[in-house]
Amino acid sequence: MDITLTVILVCFVVFFIAGFVDAIAGGGGLITMPVLLLLGIPAHYTLGTGKLASSLGSITALITFWKRGAVIKEVVLLGVISSYFGAVIASATTLLISNEKMTIIMIFLLPVAILLSLFCGTLKLTEEDLPKKGLWWRVSAIGLSVGFYEGFFGPGAGSFFLIGIHLLLKAGLVKASGTAKAFNIAANLGAVTTFASAGTLYYSLALPCAVASILGNRLGAIYAVKIGPTLVRSMLYFVLVMLLISLITRFVI
Repeated sequence: MDITLTVILVCFVVFFIAGFVDAIAGGGGLITMPVLLLLGIPAHYTLGTGKLASSLGSITALITFWKRGAVIKEVVLLGVISSYFGAVIASATTLLISNEKMTIIMIFLLPVAILLSLFCGTLKLTEEDLPKKGLWWRVSAIGLSVGFYEGFFGPGAGSFFLIGIHLLLKAGLVKASGTAKAFNIAANLGAVTTFASAGTLYYSLALPCAVASILGNRLGAIYAVKIGPTLVRSMLYFVLVMLLISLITRFVI
C-alpha cells in the first residue's frame, strides 16, 4: 500500500501517545498494533514496522536503566541472544501464514494480551539474590519463550519479560524492568531482521514512528510520578476496548 502523509501523521500521534503510556503504565504496543491494522497496514507489515519503531524508542529507556546500574549485567548477553533467536523463529513462522489469517489471529490474541497485562500490573515485586542453580537455563527459558511471543505477536511482551525475570531470577522491580528492556529490544530486533529480509517493513512509516515513540517515552518518564499508572491504565483499557470493537467490526463480522 502507499504510505500517505495522512497515515504518517496519524501514526506519529499514535506512537507518541503509546510511548507516553508505555513509559508510565506499560502496554503501548496494545495501542499501536490495532491502529496500524485499522489504517489498512497488512498484518506482516504491521508487525515489522511496529517492532522497528518500538525497539528504537525503547533504546533510550535502556540507556537510562544501564547508567543507573538497574540492569542485571551477568545475564544480559545470554538473555539478549535467546530473546533474539526466539523472535526470529516466531517471526519466520508468521510469514508462513497468509495476511488474512494472520490479521484474524492478531485480533483474537489482543484480548488475551490485555488480560495478561492486567494481571501483570497487580503483581508486587520484591528483590532476592540471583539463583545459583540452573541460572542459565532460566535465562534461556525466559528469552526463548517470551522472545517467541514477541516475534509472533508482541503486545505486552515487555511486561512478560519483567515478570519472568522476577519469578525465575528473583530480581526486584527496577532491575527486572531494566533487564527486561534489554531482552525486549533484542527480541524486537530479531523480528525486525526477519521481516526486513522478507521485505515486509515500511521504513518510511517506521522511522517517523520511532521518533514519536522516543519523544513519548521521554515525556512519559517525566510525568510518571505526577500522573501515576492507575489513571493511565484506565484510559488505556477504555481505548483498547474501542479499538477492539472496531477491528472485529471491520475484519471479523
